[in-house]
Parts: sequence; structure tokens; C-alpha cells
Amino acid sequence: MMPIAQALFFLAMLIAVPFPDRQKERVREFTVTENDTLTYTLKLALDDQGQPQYFFRNIFTPVCYTNECKPVYINFYWDLLGNYQRYDLPEAKVLTKVDHDDFKEEDYQKLQDILTQTNSIFADLKMEDLISKGTDNLTDSVDAKAGATLKTIKNQVIDGAVYTCYTLWHIAYGKAVPEMQKIIETYSDDALLHRFLESKNHHYQYWAMAKVMNASGSVKKPFEKDIEAIIAGKNGFIAKYALQHVGNDFLKTEPRQNWLWETYRKTGYAMQIAILKKLNTGAIPISKPLAANLQSSLPNANEEQTLLIQKILQKQ
Repeated sequence: MMPIAQALFFLAMLIAVPFPDRQKERVREFTVTENDTLTYTLKLALDDQGQPQYFFRNIFTPVCYTNECKPVYINFYWDLLGNYQRYDLPEAKVLTKVDHDDFKEEDYQKLQDILTQTNSIFADLKMEDLISKGTDNLTDSVDAKAGATLKTIKNQVIDGAVYTCYTLWHIAYGKAVPEMQKIIETYSDDALLHRFLESKNHHYQYWAMAKVMNASGSVKKPFEKDIEAIIAGKNGFIAKYALQHVGNDFLKTEPRQNWLWETYRKTGYAMQIAILKKLNTGAIPISKPLAANLQSSLPNANEEQTLLIQKILQKQ
């Protein structure tokens, strides 16, 4: 018969060792095919509940100048819709220029600035466009001294690292981006949509609004409070977008109009005008409490507000 102490030990071991379905995977890996000869691994970070957090990729790429190639090791991070966020370097790795000088601190910061430019000039350039003709031999650090780089892009690149900037920008905005967008569609459920609508990431909010609101502006019931929060939120651009795209039915009930008036009182001037223009369409019946509030606000309204409020009241 097994001694009690030994039995307790084995029981403790069974409890401590997680079963396969007890522990969620923290990273999912996807193979992305770039072309006929290149595939790489794209990774999706997950939280303890298996919910997606961000994409990342551990990159090794050769950056080839005219007569030599140098390896670049770097890690890229994207949000869940494939919007580039940031980079960092593996331990003990650095970025270098044509003359083998290490990047300086300001070079690393400039690279981040370059990589965050979604409308970079690199989008319309080919590799051979980067260097002026007649300067193909870069072994004497010609490019590092900025003598060879085309004048049109000199202020948008790092001297001595033009090809590096070009190569990395095209990775940040390359074929991995649509792959990320396909992957996140597989995670699209109510929980993710609520999370996106509540996010401070406006890319997430626009994406989720397109999922919960149809072409006529009808909002799915579980997400009405989320849309209210966006309209009453601090981001004026997306608040105005949400207000303009919700259907008239969304604002017809008296409780919703009471909420809209409170939003009007607390929001900025531009959003106040947007609310008044929304009500001025004539397609939204104005409740008596809202009409009274609009009427009482006239003494403190400016000319533009007064004109809109009078039109709203006249139509009623």
C-alpha cells in the first residue's frame, strides 16, 4: 500500500501539472507566403483567456546594397487590424549603416517616425529609384554622407541607411497586413466587438462600427450603449462620424433624446452643431422635453446655434 506522504506528493503533482485544455496557448503562429521563394511566421499574442492582443514578427532580412548584403534582425508589432505600432531589437542586436557605423539614438527615433508614415514616399518607389545614377558603388560610404540619395527623399530617410528604411517600411506595410485582417475576422464575436468599440484605438472603433451598424444606420441592440458612449466620447472625429451614421430611428425615443440633450450640454461646440444639424433633418420627431430644452437654450446660443434651433422648432 502506498504511504500517505507519497500519495499526497503524487496528488500534488497531478494538480500542479496543467491538462492540455486547462491552459490556453499564449501565441498562435501563422505561415505567410510572400512569394514563390519566401515564407515567414506571423505571430498573434493572446491573453490568459485566449483573447487576441496584437500581432508581431521576429524579422531577419538581408538588406542588399549594390555589392554587399547585411543581415538585419528586428521585431515588428502591429495592432489587431494590421496597423504598424512599433519595433524593438533582439538582445545584443543593433542596426548599422553602409559604412558599418551603428545607428545613433536619433537614428532609431527617426526610423520609428519613418515606419509610422502610412503614406510614405516609399510606397511609390522601387529599390533602384533610391540612388542616383552613377553612384552604384557604395563601398566608400557615399550614401552615408548623403551624396547619392535622391534629393526628393533626403529628408525622409536616414543617411547611410536608405535601403534599410525602404526594406523595413515595405515589411511594415506588406502582405502580412491583409493576412492579419483575415485572421482577426475569425475572432470576431460580440466580446471582441464590444472591446473594439470601447477602445481608444480609433481603427478598432471604425472597424467595429461597420460590423454593428448596417447601411441605413440601424444599430444592433447589444451595441447601442457602445454607440452612445462613442457619440458622447472625447474623440470628436469619431463621435461626429458615429452621430452622422446612426439612423434616425436611433434618436426617436424620449429617453434617447434626453441622453442626447445631456451630451449636447457637455460636448464641444463642433459636436453641438453636428447634433443640431442631425435634428434639423426633419425626420426625427422632437419630444416635448427636448423641444423645451432647445427653447430654453436660445438666450445663450450664438447666431449659428440660434438659426439651427429655430429651424428645428419650426419643423415641429
